[in-house]
Amino acid sequence: MSKLQTLDRGLIALSAIAERADGLTIAELAEHLEVHRAIIYRIVETLEAHRLVVRGARGRIVLGGQVVALAARFHPQLRNMVLPALEKLAAQTGATAFCSIAEGAFCTAIATASDHTGVIHLGYRDGSRHPLTQGAAGIAILSGRAATRADSDAIRTARSRGYSLTRGELQPGAVGLAVPVCLGARAEASVGIVTLNDLDEAACAPMVMAVADGLTTQFAALE
Repeated sequence: MSKLQTLDRGLIALSAIAERADGLTIAELAEHLEVHRAIIYRIVETLEAHRLVVRGARGRIVLGGQVVALAARFHPQLRNMVLPALEKLAAQTGATAFCSIAEGAFCTAIATASDHTGVIHLGYRDGSRHPLTQGAAGIAILSGRAATRADSDAIRTARSRGYSLTRGELQPGAVGLAVPVCLGARAEASVGIVTLNDLDEAACAPMVMAVADGLTTQFAALE
C-alpha cells in the first residue's frame, strides 16, 4: 500500500519531538529523518499552523497545545478499551482496578472498576491525579521507561520485578500494585489494583501482569 510521503514524514517528526522533553532543533530533525533542512522547515511550518508544535527556547521545536486537546479526546476512547479488562481484574482480585496515564510530571486515572462482593470498598475515582513519583501507578510508568541516574530505589525495584508495589503512599492503609502498559515506544500508562486490605502479592501480581500484557498487545495492534 502506498503512503503519502509528506504526511509520513510529518508524523515521524511529531513522534520524534514527543520523545524529547526539551524538543528538537531543525538540524536534529533533518538528521533524524535523513532529509534536507528545507523539507523540515516546511513540515514544521505545517505542524505549527495546526498548533501541534511550537518553537520553544533556543529555537527548539516542542509539542503544541493542540496535542493536549487531541489527547483529551482520546481519553474516553482509551477508557472504553480498558474498562472490560479492569472489571474482570477487579472481580478476580477483589480489589479496585485502575488504568492510569502519564501527563507531564503527574499520573491520572482514566478508568477504574471495583469489586462489589466485598464489605469494604476503596474509593479510587476516574480523574484522580498525583505525582508520577508517588503511588504504584506512577512508579510503574516510570519503571517502564529507560533507566536514568535519577531513578529512585522504588523505580529500580519495579523495573527489576516487572511491577510496582506501594503501601500507604497516597492513602493510609492502601496497598497498590501496578504494571506498565506500553503505548507505542514508551510506557506512558499503567494498569493495577489498590485495596485497603493486605494484598496477596504472589497471587495478584501475575493477574495484573497478564492484563497489562493483553492491553499492550491490543494497543500495538492499533499502530
